[in-house]
Amino acid sequence: MANIFSENQYGFKQVYCCIPFSQSKNSNIEFGDKIWMPVSALNELVVCDVPSPWMFQIKAYYNSGRVSHCGVLEFTAEEGCIVVSDWMMENLNIQEGELVEVASVVLPTGNYMKLQPHTTKFIELSNPKLFWKIP
Repeated sequence: MANIFSENQYGFKQVYCCIPFSQSKNSNIEFGDKIWMPVSALNELVVCDVPSPWMFQIKAYYNSGRVSHCGVLEFTAEEGCIVVSDWMMENLNIQEGELVEVASVVLPTGNYMKLQPHTTKFIELSNPKLFWKIP
């Protein structure tokens, strides 16, 4: 199977110590796909002229069998560390304090999505297509 992701096209690739969001006071971020990175990452992204939106491939440094993709929420992590959600750490099969490799990627633009409602309440709406209209 061909790799559809453009790996490290813009030259940003760093290794960081991984810390879970569960140690953070802001529990709302636990369910998203964003990470916190150190301010040095912001500096390097700007110097490397990586175009926004910034998307990254993240994988365990020593066991890179699994990968995930994420964006960045803010650049407030401790230097040398990134802060990620517990679900992402579980998905990558890594523990707190382990090293992860973060590399910039350009993800393909989606052009089709099929949704399946969990309940019938959605299809009982008078005009369910109107619900999905983007202004």
